[in-house]
Amino acid sequence: MAAPEPKLETDRLILRPPAAEDFEAWAVFAADEDTMRHLGGVQPRAVAWRGICSVTGAWAIRGHSMFSVIEKATGRWVGRLGPWQPEGWPGTEVGWGIVRDCWGKGYASEGATAAIDYVFDVLGWDEVIHCIEPENLNSQKVAKRLGSAYLREDWLPAPYDDHPVGIWGQSRAQWQARKPA
Repeated sequence: MAAPEPKLETDRLILRPPAAEDFEAWAVFAADEDTMRHLGGVQPRAVAWRGICSVTGAWAIRGHSMFSVIEKATGRWVGRLGPWQPEGWPGTEVGWGIVRDCWGKGYASEGATAAIDYVFDVLGWDEVIHCIEPENLNSQKVAKRLGSAYLREDWLPAPYDDHPVGIWGQSRAQWQARKPA
């Protein structure tokens, strides 16, 4: 019998593992130049398919991966975020990517807060990082809102190893210290 899949809820969002019905929105997300500028570049539909399958497969192999972000009010898929730790990654990441027309609504911060609680409380991680390109000022603002700080410069594994990224993050103790008792 399979373990139940986690489903996290915030005031405005549902976070759940990706499902087949998410692919159309995922493919549109992956084809958007502005959205993908700091997420590895635009992906043709076939590559987007491999991406959603990679994230979904990580749930089976690692027991965790990014969640699909569903807007409660509409039921619409608006992004993916959460734990991400593929082979060769520079640490235990909670990352985010939200569809462009939802930027500025606070969804990345809201969803990432729930995901960070999950990785510390359920997965038992000791540290969370965010791999952010130096030019990605919006994601740096999200990281700061989450209480993360710039830690170091590092490299992602191939095929994303053509330039360094900033590693932002914090420890479990730092995360817990900022939360009200």
